[in-house]
Amino acid sequence: MPSRSVSPSAALCCAWFFPGWRRRVAAWPWLLRWPLRAGVAAGFVGLGVFLLWDLAYGALARQYDLESLGRMPARSEVYDARGGLLGRLHGEDRRVVPLGEVAPDFIKALLAREDSRFYEHGGVDFVGVVRALVRTLQDPKVRQGASTITMQLARNSFDLTREKSLHRKLLEIAITRRIESQRSKEQILELYVNRIFFGTGLCGVERAAEGYFGKSARAMTLDEAAMLAAIIRGPNAFSPFRHYEVALSGRDMVLDRMVATGVLSAGSAAAAKAVKTKVLAAPKAPPDSWALDAVRRDLEKLLDRGEVEDGGLKIYTTLEPELQRAAEESLHRRLGAVEKGSGYGRQTWALYERMVQRGLAVEPEYLQGAVVLLENHTGAIRAAVGGRDIRHSGYNRAVQSRRQAGSAFAPLVYAAAVEHGGLLPEQLISDGALLPGEVEGAAGADGRLAGWQPAWWGLAKSRRAMAVRVGERVGVAAVEQLAEQAGLSDVGGDSPELYLGKVGTTLESLTSALSLLGNGGVRCRPFLIDRIETGEGALVYRSGVISYEVLSPGSAWLTTRMMEKVLAPGGAAEGVRGLGVRGVVAGQAGTAEEDGGAWFIGYSPALACGVWVGLDEPGGKLQAGEGSRVAVPVWAEVMARGPALGYAAGGAWGSPGPMGRARVCRISGLLGSPGCGGEAGEVDLPASHVPREVCQHEAVRGVLRQPNGGGGAPMRKPGMVERLRGLWR
Repeated sequence: MPSRSVSPSAALCCAWFFPGWRRRVAAWPWLLRWPLRAGVAAGFVGLGVFLLWDLAYGALARQYDLESLGRMPARSEVYDARGGLLGRLHGEDRRVVPLGEVAPDFIKALLAREDSRFYEHGGVDFVGVVRALVRTLQDPKVRQGASTITMQLARNSFDLTREKSLHRKLLEIAITRRIESQRSKEQILELYVNRIFFGTGLCGVERAAEGYFGKSARAMTLDEAAMLAAIIRGPNAFSPFRHYEVALSGRDMVLDRMVATGVLSAGSAAAAKAVKTKVLAAPKAPPDSWALDAVRRDLEKLLDRGEVEDGGLKIYTTLEPELQRAAEESLHRRLGAVEKGSGYGRQTWALYERMVQRGLAVEPEYLQGAVVLLENHTGAIRAAVGGRDIRHSGYNRAVQSRRQAGSAFAPLVYAAAVEHGGLLPEQLISDGALLPGEVEGAAGADGRLAGWQPAWWGLAKSRRAMAVRVGERVGVAAVEQLAEQAGLSDVGGDSPELYLGKVGTTLESLTSALSLLGNGGVRCRPFLIDRIETGEGALVYRSGVISYEVLSPGSAWLTTRMMEKVLAPGGAAEGVRGLGVRGVVAGQAGTAEEDGGAWFIGYSPALACGVWVGLDEPGGKLQAGEGSRVAVPVWAEVMARGPALGYAAGGAWGSPGPMGRARVCRISGLLGSPGCGGEAGEVDLPASHVPREVCQHEAVRGVLRQPNGGGGAPMRKPGMVERLRGLWR
């Protein structure tokens, strides 16, 4: 018997599938039979496509962590050492609130505007989809969206907004179904109202209500709630800051929609429309500050970029608000006073400010400065100022600018000689001109010669020849090693020029390096960020104090006693007492040859402060004494504030250990012998630094009469040949 051919429709609908189906359908008219069969076939195909989509896109959707729905980028809050809010960084301007803290009128307005069938669909509103298609067919120019609130939440939470394609839409729907299956409607609404963008940098309903109306989301009135709901679809177009009348029309459309959906009576809507909704003035961009700039720079070193940009952190710093304010105000005021002096011929801050207002400004060229203040025994930075005005220039001169230290580096040279060469403060060092071949690679004398002088005098007066001779007692390698241990990187001490401070460093690094002298020889790594927590209080980072010994306590004490002379009566910075500085203090001034920039770095037993004053432009050079007239007073005004805030001035330096008294030769630095005569005297020294050897007088006899000692003659000006030689070098 020949086999019967089977039609495609019969193959799709086998005899065992719904028995008798084919017989009943076969009796129908052709016009009814074939459309039914085609519909059944299309249904099977559609089911297969759906199953394939569900399998493929369901797997893709499961790759997205729904826990991230609640992790919303928010600005990180920065706090000072007293717990006060310094400002906010990164992230989005948002404050998350529970749904119960939002006005019910806003929820009604939101649903009426964005998703009136929110509680009826499962994430995808097919009724809305059909309605949007019909509307588009009626008028192709009109595009009506069919995205539900859950779909918008999925799109905004997982960054699905950049790609407009069928793939993205299918993935969005798959994620939406997951959200609906694992979150309640109230949870979805709460996530949505806290995540949505309301324009002008405002994210979330709480910050939007505060930004536009100056009140919390709970306190919004009906007209305010409707206006806020209207902003969602067009944050710029409906912004009441930019287009108030358009915002009012949007508000009224939302009120009409609320009436149409039955959540508001016509009378209440009319009453709300009659209200002229009050909107605050557009907020100004939050001002930046040197404190926040310093925090931002440190934050990028401590955390991954993603963690920083997501924000939502609480950053606790070591900054003292009063000391920070004092440093900023003093620097600006003192530099302004210099610019107001008669005959000042350089660009001023006031002139540049006028150029900014007229739109003519480029890079500022006026006199600049920087301040760093830190705590000796912890390394905590209490103030950091990177310039006069961060609005004009964001270049942070406290931490970014590497400049020649000049004589401000000298304390480390003398400290190395004390530690490794047995140098004593009263020991005589020649200030005479360096003789040819005496120290290879070192520059000659500077200005007038003073003959043999105590070591402390050479440090206090920044005498170049004495610094070179002191450094040569231990050698370049020892000075370089000490500087690096003190925190100065890339010292590069291949030449005795190192003794003269020809090394680039930042103000923060040099201040930290010299702070160890006031801390018994112990350096504490400087830090600005004490700890970082999440918004929920979980610890992300903790700094802690990192300290180590660089010098023995005796060496630090002796070097400090030499540096005290700078601020004592007759010293270069004796005027600090008249500016309110109390207790024991020590310091060192410095001037860089390359640009004339002035340094002053000094410390008390509690705090160390560094001030730099100079010019930014290459080749710019200050006049003699121009920077030092500012650096010392700024230092004094900042340090004078410390004791009132609990940073005790102190009546004495920390203990250098057991003390001893000995008769010491001022020339050799050894124990005096009968032959030393008037060159030996009784001195009190740390027991660790009392000489162990006796001076052999015959070895030093006549040293004061050597040519490089200046013969003990009065100070004299160098001759023309010496001056030309100095310029050549």
